[in-house]
Amino acid sequence: MVFSMALNFRSIGAIVRSSLRLLEGLRGESPTRVKGPQGAAPARTDRRRGAAGPVKPSAAKRTANPSSGLSTPYRGDFTGTADLRYSPSPDGNPDPGEVIWTWVPFEEDHSQGKDRPVLLVGSHGRYLLGVMLTTKDHGKDHRRSGDYVDLGLGSWDRQWRPSEARLDRILQINPQDIRREGAIIDAGSFVLVADALKARHGWN
Repeated sequence: MVFSMALNFRSIGAIVRSSLRLLEGLRGESPTRVKGPQGAAPARTDRRRGAAGPVKPSAAKRTANPSSGLSTPYRGDFTGTADLRYSPSPDGNPDPGEVIWTWVPFEEDHSQGKDRPVLLVGSHGRYLLGVMLTTKDHGKDHRRSGDYVDLGLGSWDRQWRPSEARLDRILQINPQDIRREGAIIDAGSFVLVADALKARHGWN
């Protein structure tokens, strides 16, 4: 009789425990917390993405054209006409007459290029117009002597080497892609570049 009662109590207890497990399963809870190696709790799951591990912050916004270093794909060299003006101003904004640093796409492949100094000479719509500077001496190359204007020395070059402005390419620059302002050229040097651009491209 006593044995039969103990068996009944044991059976009732098993039924209660099974019922509790069933209820906990329906609520999505685990009846026990299993620990991983060295007593550590297992990694949480990001249920929004279904990935194991803690939720990571979103990645930094990338440029639209990360391979070129520009915020948007290069729209091509400028081929129209523009007004030249000398208006440098120490207001933190890029202005014609100032030398800035930006990514300059290669002429033959716009997906590649180089970070280099550019002299701003004007604007067209929301884009700035500029000519790139180089420290390579083209004075002895008579085939391209009309493509360059000597600017002399300037703080845009860390080694203070003589620079030339290249006239055969007019770059269209998104103000967002200007990395920093390098220097302001003097008005006389700007006039030399402007006169050469007017003669070459028919600008005002």
